[in-house]
Amino acid sequence: MAIPAIIRAMRPHHWLKNGLVFVPILLNHDVFDPHAIAYGAIAFLSFSLLASSIYLLNDIVDVEADRRHPTKCKRPLAAGEITKAQAYAMVPGLMIVAFGLAWFLPRSDLYLAALGAYLVLALAYLFFLKRKLLVDVLGLAALHTLRILAGNAAADIPLSSWLLAFSMFLFLSLALVKRYAELRITQDQSGLKKAGRGYHAEDIEALSQLGMASGCTCALIMALYVDSAAVKELYRYPQLIWLVCPIVLYQMARIWFLARRGQMPDDPLVFMIRDWRSQLMGAVVVVIMVAASVLP
Repeated sequence: MAIPAIIRAMRPHHWLKNGLVFVPILLNHDVFDPHAIAYGAIAFLSFSLLASSIYLLNDIVDVEADRRHPTKCKRPLAAGEITKAQAYAMVPGLMIVAFGLAWFLPRSDLYLAALGAYLVLALAYLFFLKRKLLVDVLGLAALHTLRILAGNAAADIPLSSWLLAFSMFLFLSLALVKRYAELRITQDQSGLKKAGRGYHAEDIEALSQLGMASGCTCALIMALYVDSAAVKELYRYPQLIWLVCPIVLYQMARIWFLARRGQMPDDPLVFMIRDWRSQLMGAVVVVIMVAASVLP
């Protein structure tokens, strides 16, 4: 078996997205709780393995379309570096280990529910939803939000309706960026049809408008959150959290400017994690939250 090619097909560089399971732990100020961090690490590994099994299935299903795609043709299966049989052989093992890790968590029942929901939705997206107009981006947003819900379940942290609303609009905007970027690469309508997507070339402006509106809604939810009782309980100086709002607006607007210039890769979330400006904005947000918590 071509081990390096199999590992690349598992897309470990996309595992960065599973760091979302730590978000509830950080926002609940449990970052120095070794048990919470350990549970988050288990959830991270579990989600990463399950996501990799879905990536392999996706490559198997889309192998012919990927071979016609200008960038996806370089994926190991599409490039002929591994066979379908080798990819299929990895899928059940990854899923078994992913679900088995749940038994090391204090609320394994809640986490298994979140992991199972992710698997069902991911399979529905793979075989059906990704071909449906707008339903596909809603599905992608839900898949990312489920990572946050899994973090809540893994560390046994109460669910925040504010975080749920913020994450849905944030990931909807990023999912629309992803689809927008794909449309820019393959604007030929027949090519899009062959790729199994429900979009036409003329839909690109509507996607942009909807995505930017979703990004602005994130900032609005953040502004409303600042005046909530939850913020007043968690922070000594909740008014400082207002500074996060313009950062969210800047970040989402910049992502869309880059996408409209054709400078955005297929996955904007991975781009944000690797981009130094996004990292700087994230560090500023952390400093603001720490200052709001510890200033005398």
